Amino acid sequence: MKLKDIVVQNEKETRGGFGEGIHEIGKENPQVVALTADLAGSLKLGPFIKDFPDRFVQCGISEANMMGVAAGLTIGGKIPYTTTFANFSTGRVYDQIRQSIAYSGKNVKICASHAGLTLGEDGATHQILEDIGLMKMLPGMTVIVPCDFNQTKAATKAIASYEGPVYLRFGRPKWPNFTAADGSDFVIGKAQQLSEGSDVSIFACGHMVWKAIEAGRMLEERGIGVELFNIHTIKPLDTAAIIHSLSKTKCAVTVEEHNVIGGLGDAVAQTAARHIPVPIEYIGTKDTFGESGKPTELLTKYGLDTPNIVAAVEKVMSRK
Repeated sequence: MKLKDIVVQNEKETRGGFGEGIHEIGKENPQVVALTADLAGSLKLGPFIKDFPDRFVQCGISEANMMGVAAGLTIGGKIPYTTTFANFSTGRVYDQIRQSIAYSGKNVKICASHAGLTLGEDGATHQILEDIGLMKMLPGMTVIVPCDFNQTKAATKAIASYEGPVYLRFGRPKWPNFTAADGSDFVIGKAQQLSEGSDVSIFACGHMVWKAIEAGRMLEERGIGVELFNIHTIKPLDTAAIIHSLSKTKCAVTVEEHNVIGGLGDAVAQTAARHIPVPIEYIGTKDTFGESGKPTELLTKYGLDTPNIVAAVEKVMSRK
């Protein structure tokens, strides 16, 4: 299992995978309802709205109210999908999520687009780099960060039959699309292994999985055995896969489009500390807000790019 064998099918927006996914699951499950806070276009809800107008709720720019409406809909057996930008899906409405959804385990699917730095030019007021930490701390909340269009579509469909509150995080830009078109390689709570190796483990999520693949290919060309995992489910975390990999490689790098405080890196580090303490290096933003800029430029400025992943691998291997 080598990273050079991974084939890119095309480049698509992960939010487009959400749009296709909710439309398809809407056809299969009449209990699925879509709500939005004035962002139906950005979340690609057009086909769903056209086919199921009576199962669409336009809440306007009132995100807190949207969460309350969604919680209420679950009491009647509906499966509500709330949709807006990740910043407005979490920070703006955290009280409503905690009190009305998480505390009572309501079956609400919080679908958050435009996450991380790759939102781009809209800048720090619309970007969010703290949301994974905020959401995984809530008892009973499942947190999923798919890596491409196909996986976002698969996750969108899968959460309809997954009981309990879910936070689904995805992005805005076109991105390499390489996972199975039929979603067969996605299982909630099960890490996706992309390569086998004995020198270093790399655990990545979201858009950063592709950056990790690029770095891993460079490392493989140097003869370094990379074991790469797509950790699409941050919670519940696949601790068994992490422990098994660390027992072979004895070191790791985590890669995420999120603050290194509270995200995937922290989750992996906690697992390692409890079971198999090893050196770990962290790729992510460093206790900072974002800023305006083109997505690729921002990733480079904040160190979320291929050269920095390679450098982190070299550093962590030297610490063994």
